[in-house]
Amino acid sequence: MRRRSILGTSLAMIAAMGLTACGGGGDSGASKTVRITLTNHVWTENIKRALPEFEKQTGLKAEVTQLGEDQLSDQYNVKLNAGSSDIDVMMYRPLQEGRLFAKNKYLADLSEQVKANKDWDFGDFQAGPVEATTYEGKPVGVPIITEQEVLYYRKDLLEKAGLSAPPKTLDELKAAAAKIKAAEPDVAGFVARTGKSAAVTQFSSFLYSFGGDFVDGGGKAAVNSEAAKQAYAYYGGLIKDSGPANVSTDMSWSEAMAIFTQGKAAFYTEANSLYKNATDPAKSKVSDKVGFAPFPAGPSGSKPYNIPAWALGINANSENTGNAWKFIEWATSKAQTLAQQKSGVPGARSSVWTSPDGTSTFPKDMVEAIAASTKDGVGHDRPQVVKVAESREIVGQPIVDAITGKDAAAAADTANAAFQKFLDEEAK
Repeated sequence: MRRRSILGTSLAMIAAMGLTACGGGGDSGASKTVRITLTNHVWTENIKRALPEFEKQTGLKAEVTQLGEDQLSDQYNVKLNAGSSDIDVMMYRPLQEGRLFAKNKYLADLSEQVKANKDWDFGDFQAGPVEATTYEGKPVGVPIITEQEVLYYRKDLLEKAGLSAPPKTLDELKAAAAKIKAAEPDVAGFVARTGKSAAVTQFSSFLYSFGGDFVDGGGKAAVNSEAAKQAYAYYGGLIKDSGPANVSTDMSWSEAMAIFTQGKAAFYTEANSLYKNATDPAKSKVSDKVGFAPFPAGPSGSKPYNIPAWALGINANSENTGNAWKFIEWATSKAQTLAQQKSGVPGARSSVWTSPDGTSTFPKDMVEAIAASTKDGVGHDRPQVVKVAESREIVGQPIVDAITGKDAAAAADTANAAFQKFLDEEAK
């Protein structure tokens, strides 16, 4: 309880500092109550503790509705479809529903707001997350929480295998995984997500590093490009040849993480946001043996995703957009982003990753891995479409086929035809 109190006080003080940089006038005659819809998250809990200072400095009242992810989606479906104005600020997932919301004009264009205050500094936000919160060249959200894919590995197993450093390339990863599996019969050389839909996001970094993407520059399906075929064959083959015995093809992060934290795998590629599952002694049998490294380079270099898991936007039908922006400007300020990061929430601003304060709570090798990821990171980890779930089922099928030993190239051709049909239907 004392720790929570101290953290809350600290966040409030930093929040007050951040307000000195906040500009943007409110709407003339608009409500002094800003209605904010947020999801259950550490970020949300931190913001709620700091709200009294926001209210004191602005004279505004922050009215927060906090919901689970499913409830949040249900509320947005009902209220946004109905053109409701009783939501001002929206916490949303840019890569899950962002394109749908933007296409349906649920999100206000923030082009003028992000340029209005130089001290707030929109240029400080990383390129990948900004790409994901931009629609048709216009910013429609501000990223607040980021994720990158990194390589988790077992330091002790590398040392035992005579490997002086974690693999820097995908070729090195393949060789190291095979070597360790051959020497350690009860340990997989590599583990990762295998489920048709669940694996897509983590497979994406392999796809980009081989030089591919889900669509080409003209918006056409590209999951049967030569680069994509190589990526499918590599990912599936790595799990088939060096993965756990009798590997399941429906694993999401929790199942793959469990194999790694039980000491049953040497390498694991996954979102950095989940790292505490591997380093917490209460959750991991190998907590003191885990290391982190940048995503290994493929033929096109190391190109992991660098995405915003969540962002803040303004309901286009809000009648209180000026005051809604005041909240977003405060909540995403440099000071508030730093406070969030110090509590373990990875921020989207470059400045928090170059600040000793900002990186003090993260493992040193994780900070280095993230720095490498943000440098050339790609701003999406799944197809950028409206019907995201359906698209993942299509482009994820070749992953499963490759894991089970089927022809990855033929599976990619089949998936590409289905994905192009999907894109054509969505474009109508």
